[in-house]
Amino acid sequence: MTVIDISPSVMQFLLAFIVVAPLLGSVAALLPAPPGLRGRNPDQAVLRHGVTVTGAVLLAAIVLAVGFDHDHPATMQATTDISWIPALDVRVHLGIDGISLPLLLLTALLTFLCALYSYFKLPAGPSAKAFTALVLVLESGTLATFAVLDLLLFFLAFEMVLIPMYFLIARWGGDQRQAAAWKFILYTLLGSVVMLLGLLLIGLRSGTFDMVALATDNGRGLTTSVQVIAVLAIGLGLAVKTPMWPLHSWLPDAHTAAPTVGSVLLAGVLLKMGTYGFVRILLPIAPDGMRTFAPYLAAFAVVGIVYGSLACLALARNGAKGDLKRLIAYSSVGHMGFVLLGIATMTPTGVNGALFANIAHGLITGLLFFLVGAIKDRYGTADLDTLAGATGAALYGRAPRLGALLAFAAVASLGLPGLAGFWGEMLTLFGAYSPAAGLSRPAFRTFMAIGASGTLLTAAYMLIVVRRVCMGEHTPHSRLSPDDRTPAAPAPGRPTAAGSPPQLADIQRYEAAAWTPLAALTVLAGLWPAVLLGLTDPAVQKLLAGGKS
Repeated sequence: MTVIDISPSVMQFLLAFIVVAPLLGSVAALLPAPPGLRGRNPDQAVLRHGVTVTGAVLLAAIVLAVGFDHDHPATMQATTDISWIPALDVRVHLGIDGISLPLLLLTALLTFLCALYSYFKLPAGPSAKAFTALVLVLESGTLATFAVLDLLLFFLAFEMVLIPMYFLIARWGGDQRQAAAWKFILYTLLGSVVMLLGLLLIGLRSGTFDMVALATDNGRGLTTSVQVIAVLAIGLGLAVKTPMWPLHSWLPDAHTAAPTVGSVLLAGVLLKMGTYGFVRILLPIAPDGMRTFAPYLAAFAVVGIVYGSLACLALARNGAKGDLKRLIAYSSVGHMGFVLLGIATMTPTGVNGALFANIAHGLITGLLFFLVGAIKDRYGTADLDTLAGATGAALYGRAPRLGALLAFAAVASLGLPGLAGFWGEMLTLFGAYSPAAGLSRPAFRTFMAIGASGTLLTAAYMLIVVRRVCMGEHTPHSRLSPDDRTPAAPAPGRPTAAGSPPQLADIQRYEAAAWTPLAALTVLAGLWPAVLLGLTDPAVQKLLAGGKS
């Protein structure tokens, strides 16, 4: 069933446009604006160009989703297959199915919202032109990662996002941005070198780099030893990008230093590239190798769940001087641990849960980083102790809509039933209860129990954050320092009654425009999970069955 019947040639054009348009838009952003489009402010003109290009890509992605045949989501659609390097049988092969379509839409949406937000709130940095061009290159590389069906093209797209993200952190970031940017690029590049060797091993041993043909072969053309080596090499590169404990240490520094839109794109989009690679490449192409490493992958995943939660609890406690952005970054380590656990089960239930958790994490954590960025803009700090002090946030009283939205995002992140965060974690735990044949059921049930304990820890630190930031600390006045007792100045035009907390600027119109879609989709995915699962499940079933529907 298609909502609107669109011809295959138009679908092909739409997918190619989605991948190529941001790249062309990035080149155009660096060129002088035509006289009629310059406006009064050159920076605003180029930022408006970014909004236009990302908006056009989002519109094309929505039309592509409308024309997608939802009765056959396991079938590759909108495919383009053109020979590029005949000597190596490398082809420009594009296509989407029920696994890649949601990620394509998520990427297009988040990038558009980031471009819209930046139009009104450009981070401090050297050039609006360079900023817009880098965001568009980043979007093109990410969209290509989810659309290409050739192993070498996948690698090129996978690497394409590293340089723009490095410069977004290094040039537009906050404190310690240079060190964080170098740590990000070194970790990911080293992982990518190992991943390339694994991809070449698969392609040369099987005689093709075509991901559809390799998935249909389901590892029958590769010996078990080749599969084990390939999974180890490719898995290391993907695990760095995911990020899996203990290869995660670049993430908190990168998030803490990155500008708001950089953190949103890093958490909402880039982390999904690693887990997508596990599902698209390793599960169908090297199933025997995955079966060998699945228990270890699950073990690292649950350690990451607990470790991330404990790190967040340590940052959230009173007196720890924890950075709120850093706390949300560590929470991503835990949430992505659930995704990896679902993949490690090698079952349709677990993998569907992993894909659902991917989308939910992109929506919820993207919203959280937007909110934390807004709080930092208002206070000049993301330090929890400062925010929670008597002169700190107390958002319910000072900016009630901002406080309510932060509380909403926090309870969505902890997996409240009825919101998007619940279904992915529940399905991954169900998958761990009954893993695929050949995997140790007692071991995976132990992993399930440990992962379930992580949900309780997540609830603990998120509720602590809500209490401290939204309600403020109930510290006796006599114990405050003189600086702490000085009330913050009220926002212009916002007089306060005697004895009431100084008011802050509440949610602005441009902020509401950027954040409302994420909140609405979080509710929609929580109340109607069948929309997403109806897309992913047939494709996952086919992938795990070796290309057989």
